[in-house]
Amino acid sequence: MVHTYEVLVDIKEFLGQTNNNCQCGTTRYEINAESKQKADGIALVQARSDHPKGTEYDVRVTRLLR
Repeated sequence: MVHTYEVLVDIKEFLGQTNNNCQCGTTRYEINAESKQKADGIALVQARSDHPKGTEYDVRVTRLLR
């Protein structure tokens, strides 16, 4: 059975190779998946696609929506 999960992904992006400054943010996704583990993986792939310059991704499934 497929459920809809709310998944938050914290993303850290460094602004340059010679610069230690970074930009941090959180992106929210609604993922349709059979399990929390699959929702976690799908959200990670989506976050990497949306933020290709990201260096760190922290994925957490926060709740079941449907």
